[in-house]
Amino acid sequence: MFASKRLGKELGKLHEHIAPGITLVSAEDLKQWIMDIRVLDDNPIYKDQVFRLKFSFSNSYPIEAPEVVFISDAQHPIPMHPHVYSNGIICLDLLDKAAWSPVHNVESICISLQSMLTGNSKNERPPGDDDFVRRNTRRPRDINWSFHDNDV
Repeated sequence: MFASKRLGKELGKLHEHIAPGITLVSAEDLKQWIMDIRVLDDNPIYKDQVFRLKFSFSNSYPIEAPEVVFISDAQHPIPMHPHVYSNGIICLDLLDKAAWSPVHNVESICISLQSMLTGNSKNERPPGDDDFVRRNTRRPRDINWSFHDNDV
């Protein structure tokens, strides 16, 4: 009940105004939304690319963080970034259960991801990407991340 009320308000605000470089692709229900983001500066790693995000919401949103992953198709690659695995899982403290705050919303998460990409100068995946992608069976929200690199 609370999640649907909050998401309804967020959706209304997104239809009225949305930050530059962010597009609402679909929000057909209050369980899953698709958003596109693009980096607005001249970062050569992401020039002319649009990245697609899938937001999955539990009934406990916004008390519980949404599950957010990059998804790919022919027009939307998974961005190369030291905190983004090749399967789209994002290692971002904002999305961690311990760091999440209900003051955040879909738009603020998208802006944080834009900022994360904007500040990146490393065209690489996280260490151990192949092994992580092959072996991981947990949902992104169930992974206990260790945040040790604030330089990217």
